[in-house]
Amino acid sequence: MENASKPLLRALSGEAVWPPPFWLMRQAGRYLPEYRELRAQAGDFIRLCTNPALAAEVTLQPLRRYGMDGAILFSDILMLPWAMGQPLRYAEGEGPLLEPIRDAGGLAKLDPHGASARLAPIYETVSRVRAGLGQEAPKAALIGFAGSPFTVACYMVEGRGGGEFAHARRMAYADPALFGKLIRLLVDATTEYLLAQAEAGAEALMLFDSWAGLLSPSQFRRWSVEPSAAIVRNIRKVRPDIPLIGFPRLAGPLLPEYAQRTGVSTVAMDTAMDPRWAAAAVPAEVALQGNLDPQAVVAGGAAMEAEARSILAAMRGRPFVFNLGHGIVPPTPPEHVAALARVIRTG
Repeated sequence: MENASKPLLRALSGEAVWPPPFWLMRQAGRYLPEYRELRAQAGDFIRLCTNPALAAEVTLQPLRRYGMDGAILFSDILMLPWAMGQPLRYAEGEGPLLEPIRDAGGLAKLDPHGASARLAPIYETVSRVRAGLGQEAPKAALIGFAGSPFTVACYMVEGRGGGEFAHARRMAYADPALFGKLIRLLVDATTEYLLAQAEAGAEALMLFDSWAGLLSPSQFRRWSVEPSAAIVRNIRKVRPDIPLIGFPRLAGPLLPEYAQRTGVSTVAMDTAMDPRWAAAAVPAEVALQGNLDPQAVVAGGAAMEAEARSILAAMRGRPFVFNLGHGIVPPTPPEHVAALARVIRTG
């Protein structure tokens, strides 16, 4: 059985593998000089995400350097609204800029049925990466991903990143019918998107709810937990055995509830989460993933090693995947990532 030879899939399925498998959020990206070369060659971020040859190469780059146990598809959570027809561009120094959806008219412009054709290059990337792993890193697993509906809706309503997404959160309170319609559309589109990635070769799937921590507890349950649980149920009807990772960033004490109610097989911890508390609070059959501070990797040295070893000590004996508490940042020296890999491999 293929899963038996892949440490990441074993851990995501509830086995306490030691030393733990590892991969890093945003491991393919701007901290690597080889990525910057390809990014310049593509000329535009959306072109890079939708060029299967380049996107597959970017996905595989960190595995060649560091031998991670997981390759995560190089793409972006906003490819889904882009594919549904929401205008999107990436401005240097500003991040993503979208045409904001603030009313029913804006929502009506979206075309979820036309998304599949625009996403076809991303599915081809998944197939290329899976083939590449078979040749270059047969024990590494391929992770597909999408943004959770609330986080994607934040960008779609706000029209940009940054800040606290006041327009989106206000809409959720003031017009829950409209916001709920957007969320339901995203639940269906995200389900289809993730299942297509699995069909193309993804061996595990991850939902990023990067802005879940902006919500009050009642809103968190309504707009983060319930939509994520619906996606998990939908996927499990078709692919009951595929591991699912949920990342409700800054969920705090609601993390165990998220893990139980969504039905994910693994829950990712953010930087602020105490791993010892999480190890005790999250059901033992649910794997944990995380949660080294990305700035510790920028600093490197003894401080990084001490932080990493503290997390390892807290996780020993339970299903666990070593990762960061948020994405790796551009100033990270590549040699610090290599040093971190050595620490993890020694357990």
